[in-house]
Amino acid sequence: MQFQIENMTCGGCVRGVTRAIQSVDPMAEVAADLASHKVDVTSTAPRDNLVSALADAGFAAV
Repeated sequence: MQFQIENMTCGGCVRGVTRAIQSVDPMAEVAADLASHKVDVTSTAPRDNLVSALADAGFAAV
């Protein structure tokens, strides 16, 4: 699944996004592209759970 995260602007943000996603699914694979603000995630967790974890970490994901 893919997320658009406009306020992901640096390596620290990528680490925060990755931590948030992996807090829901520790086995999730996360590939972030800072230039496009897109994150590709391979996970068995429901999308809503990941969106909620990202929001809790301060990242609005669409």
